[in-house]
Amino acid sequence: MSSFTNLSRRSFTAMALASTAAACAPRVPVTEIEPPEEMSFLEGYGPIEDAGYMLPGIPSKYLQGVNRRMSGIYQGEAEPNTLDVDPYAKFLYHVREDGSTTRYPVGVGRAGRSIRGTTTMRIKREWPGWTPTRNMLRTEPEVYGPFRAGIPGGLRSPLGARALYLFRGNRDTHYRIHGTNDLESIGNSGSAGCIRMFNQDVIHLYDQIETPMKVRIRSPEESMRVDPENFDRGVELPPKIISAEELLGEDAVANDRPPLRNDA
Repeated sequence: MSSFTNLSRRSFTAMALASTAAACAPRVPVTEIEPPEEMSFLEGYGPIEDAGYMLPGIPSKYLQGVNRRMSGIYQGEAEPNTLDVDPYAKFLYHVREDGSTTRYPVGVGRAGRSIRGTTTMRIKREWPGWTPTRNMLRTEPEVYGPFRAGIPGGLRSPLGARALYLFRGNRDTHYRIHGTNDLESIGNSGSAGCIRMFNQDVIHLYDQIETPMKVRIRSPEESMRVDPENFDRGVELPPKIISAEELLGEDAVANDRPPLRNDA
């Protein structure tokens, strides 16, 4: 959007309606089917060619109401030069020094809703690979065991096109803000996952920020205080567990590949 407005809770909703007329885990396989040529996309959500990968556009049915990127004047409680994440209203705000902000819709899982308070984004990566943590392998071996060797960066990676890595001090929290191919999860809650964004949005955010950067995750009390209209929006999605063969292909699973760096 070219013009800014005062992004109160109600004006954010009105703008959306008018403009529309550590436990990150795989949920759904990426589609490699090109959209029909006649399909149109909302501005900022069309197909993107990035680092040799072709990301499909986001169909408008996933961008209804407030579930899309918008810019305006920040009305929350975070300091400037901060990422303010509301896992209950399911938004992420990039709060700039001049008081302006871009608000992005996000999806969260049980991991994304369990972390609170202030962290620091110390690392950001393009097209990151993903490997399940030791805790994931220990607690749910039937789900994560087939992926123990990891998933390389690319269209099939659960971390999508970009990932931001959150730390407390020098300790990796294993929580990520990352892209996703699971379009349905944005604006909703899932059984697993960190803080997910449309790939188009996480690329847009990635290009606006530098490390290190403070990241605040709102508590339910703060979310209710700041944005009661959107508190707990969305639905709880059932798990979508897929096989390693479906995600990686039979040949990749059959090969004894060395483990990847633990990016999740």
